[in-house]
Amino acid sequence: MRHHGPGSARAVGAALASFRPDAVLIEGPPEADALLPLAASKEMTPPVALLAHVVDEPARAAFWPFAAFSPEWVALRYALDAEVPVRFIDLPAAHTFALAAENAAAQAAERVARSNNEEVESTESAESTPVPSDDGDAAELWRAERFDPIAELARAAGQEDAERWWDDVVEHVVHEARGSGEGSDVGPDVGAVPGGLGAGARAPDPLAPFRALAEAMTALRETASEAPDDLRREAWMRRQIRAASRAGHERIAVVCGAWHVPALDAKVPVAADNALLRGLPKASVEVTWVPWTHRRLSQQTGYGAGVASPGWYQHLFESGGRHVVEAWFTRMAALLREEDHPVSSAHVIEAVRLATTLAAVRGRPLPGLEETIDAARAVLCDDSDVPLGLIEERLVVGDALGQVPEAAPAVPLQRDLTRLQRSLRLKPEARVRVLDLDLRKELDAERSRLLHRLALLGIDWAVPTVSQTRSTGTFRESWELAWEPELAVRVAEAGVWGTTVEAAATARTAARAVEASRLGAITELAERCLSARLPDALPVVLRCLADRAALDTDVAHLAEALPALVRSLRYGDVRATGAGLLAELAHSLATRICIGLPSAATALDAAAAQTLAEHVAATHTAVGLLASAPAGPGTGGPEPWGPAHAGSEQSVSDQAAPGDDQEPMGIQGRWDACLRVLVVRESAAAVVRGRAARLLLDDGRLDEDEAARLLGLALTPGVPPAEGAAWVDGFLAGSGVLLVHDQRLLGIVDAWITAIPAAAFPDVLPLLRRTFSRLEAGVRRTVGELVRAGGREAAEGGGAGESPRGFGAGLDLVRAEPALATVRLILGSHPPQAVRRDGQAGQDGHAGPAGRDGHAGDDGQEATR
Repeated sequence: MRHHGPGSARAVGAALASFRPDAVLIEGPPEADALLPLAASKEMTPPVALLAHVVDEPARAAFWPFAAFSPEWVALRYALDAEVPVRFIDLPAAHTFALAAENAAAQAAERVARSNNEEVESTESAESTPVPSDDGDAAELWRAERFDPIAELARAAGQEDAERWWDDVVEHVVHEARGSGEGSDVGPDVGAVPGGLGAGARAPDPLAPFRALAEAMTALRETASEAPDDLRREAWMRRQIRAASRAGHERIAVVCGAWHVPALDAKVPVAADNALLRGLPKASVEVTWVPWTHRRLSQQTGYGAGVASPGWYQHLFESGGRHVVEAWFTRMAALLREEDHPVSSAHVIEAVRLATTLAAVRGRPLPGLEETIDAARAVLCDDSDVPLGLIEERLVVGDALGQVPEAAPAVPLQRDLTRLQRSLRLKPEARVRVLDLDLRKELDAERSRLLHRLALLGIDWAVPTVSQTRSTGTFRESWELAWEPELAVRVAEAGVWGTTVEAAATARTAARAVEASRLGAITELAERCLSARLPDALPVVLRCLADRAALDTDVAHLAEALPALVRSLRYGDVRATGAGLLAELAHSLATRICIGLPSAATALDAAAAQTLAEHVAATHTAVGLLASAPAGPGTGGPEPWGPAHAGSEQSVSDQAAPGDDQEPMGIQGRWDACLRVLVVRESAAAVVRGRAARLLLDDGRLDEDEAARLLGLALTPGVPPAEGAAWVDGFLAGSGVLLVHDQRLLGIVDAWITAIPAAAFPDVLPLLRRTFSRLEAGVRRTVGELVRAGGREAAEGGGAGESPRGFGAGLDLVRAEPALATVRLILGSHPPQAVRRDGQAGQDGHAGPAGRDGHAGDDGQEATR
C-alpha cells in the first residue's frame, strides 16, 4: 500500500477484515511497541506522529506521521479493536540514528579529502556530472532516492501525471462506484491497478489489489538499484516476520510500503540477513506520541512520504463514498461565507455540474481535486486568487491538529508547558491566530511572560507582531501563535536546561549572556529578561553587561546596546519588575557615547556611515526616554540646551560643546552638545551630520534659519555632489514634510539638484532616488506639485505676500485653537491667554500659544513650525 491515501486505507481495512489475521506487523520503529495501546485511547485524535530522538542529542530526531487515512493507522486500530497482537517491525530507530551519524561523519571526511585534492582533480571535475561514481553504495543510493515506482507504473499506463493516475485507479475508485448508488458501506471498492481488474469494476477479492501491486513492484525491482538502507530495513523486517511465525502465529498480516513487498516475500537465507545486520551501531533513543498537522503532512514541507492535499484526502476518507463532490463544494461555500464572500446554493450546484463535466471531458472516473479547484475558481471565486488561496490553505491542505493522551511519555518541561497552556487558556492550534494582550490584566501579563520565556528557549510557538489595537503603549502586546509539530523537538532540546519553563528559561538566558560576544546581544537579553520576568537570570545578565561595556570601546557597539537597555527601564511599572538596576548602566553608556561619537563619525565608508547614522537616531530616542525617566545619577537639574537656547542668534559652532566652561548638567544636554559638535565637524560623515542637524531641528534646539544655513553650506558648489546628497539623505531620513512647510529648504534643494553637473549626476542619482523614495507618498506628490507650479520661485513662495499653491497666506490661530486645546489636554499644560482672530494676545501683552522656540515673534504672533 501507499503510506497515506483514503483508498489505500479502506483497502487495508477491508483486507484485514476478510483475512482475519492473528498477528499484525506494521512498518515502524520497534521502540514504540509499548506506546501502541495509546492509539485506542479516546483522547488520541489523528493526525499524530511517533517522535523518536537521541537521548543525549534531542535535535537528532525523526517523525513517523499517521493520519486518519493512513493505512498503518487503520491497521493499528483494527488490531487494537480486535485484540490482535500488533508490533512494529522496521529497523530500530537506535540503529537508524547511529548509522546516520556515521554516514554524516564519512561524508564530511570525504568533503575534506576532496577539497585537499581539488587542485589535482580540477580538470576532471570540470567534465564530471553531478552523479556519484559507480564504484560504491553512494551511486546506488543516489539513484534509488530518485526512483519513483508510482511514476514508473503511471508511465507504463500511458500517464505522465503519477499522482493523478494513482488517485484514479486507487484512491478515487471507491467513490465512483458508490457515487452511482452501488456497493455497500463495508469495505472499499478498489479498481484497476496493473494486473488487476478494470477501473470501473468492483474487486470481488479484497486481497486482489495487493497481489497486483506486489506483482508490479516485483517487476520494477528487477531493474532498479537497491539502496543500502532499504536492504538493512528489509532484512530486519524478515527477521521479525520469522519471529512472529516461530511464536505460533499462522495468519500474519504485514502492513508496509508497496516497494518492500517483493523483498519481504523473497526466500532469503537467515544467515544472509544476519550477516547484513551484524555489528550495527546503536544509540540511546526515546519515543513518544506527539500531535501532528495536515500542513506538516503535505509534500511541500519536504516530508518524503507526504501527500499534496491531506485535507482533500481526509474528506474522501470521511465521506465514505457518498456525495463526495457535493459535500466538498458545500464545505467550500461555508468557508467563503465565513470570510464574507457572497456564495449561494446556486453557486454550489453550478460548481458541482462544472466539475463533473470537466471530469468527463478529461476521461476521469470521478471529479478529482484538479477538477474541483478549476470549478471553484470559475464559479465560486470569480477567477480570483484570493478566495482560491483560502480554499487551498484551509481545505485542500487543512489546518487540523491532532491530540495525544496525557498518558503519553513526555519530558518534564513538556508537562509543565502543557499545564501552563491549560491554566492560561492558550490552546495550541495549527492555524495562525493573533493574540492581543493588555499587560495591565494579570492573565494577559502571565501569558506574555510565558511567551517571552518560550522565545528565550527557542520554542517559537508565538512571534511578536504589530498590535491589533494600534496602540504604542508599553502595556499592549500582540503575538501570532501557530503550533508546529517540530516544536515538540524544541521542547525536548530545552528540557536539558530545567524541568519547568521558568527554570529552563532562567538557565538558558544566563548561559547565553555568558556566551554572548556582542554588547547589543546582552542588552537585548536584559530587555527580554525583564519582559519574561526572570529575576534569577537578571543579575547574571547585568553583570555580563557591565563587564562587556567596560571593555568595549566601539561607539557603534555602545550605540547599538543603549536603545534596548533604555527600553527595559520602561517595564518597571507595566510588568511589575524592578528595572532600577539598569539606570546607572544606561547613563554610563550614554555618557560614553556622547564622548566618543564625534571621533567615531570620521573616516567611514558609505555603508558604515549609514549604519552609524541609524545608531545616532536610535540613540537620540533612547536619550530622550532616559532623560524623562525618574531622577537618578546624572539626570537631575535643568537642561541648558532647552527651548530657551533654540531661539538664540548663535550659530551652531558658537554654542557650547562638551569640555566648555558651561558643561551640560543633564544627559539630554550632553547629547545635544554632542549633536552640535557632529553638525559642524567637517571630517564627520555627511549622512551623520545631516541626521544630527535634523534631530536638533525636530527637537527645537536648532532654529530654522540655522538649519537653512547648514543645508546651504552642505550643498554649495565646492562640496562634491555625492557628499551633498549624503547630507540631504541624512537630513530627510526622518520625514520629508520639512520640504513642504519650509519653502527655503525646498528652494535650496531644488537649486542644488538642478545645478549638479551632468557628468556627476549619474553617480548621485542612486542616492537621491533612495532618499526621495523613502518619503511618504503624499509628501512626494506635494513637493512635486510645488516645484512644478513654478520651479524654485514657486517653491520659495513667489513674490512678496504670495503663498505656495495649496497653502494659506498665514496661520489661522482661531481655527487651530481646537487642535491646540487637545494637545494641551494630552500634555497636561496650562492653557495660554485667549487669542483673537488678529493673533494679538490679551491685556498682559503676551502672544498666543508658544511656538517651538517658546517665544512670540516681533509682531506678537505665535511662533509656529
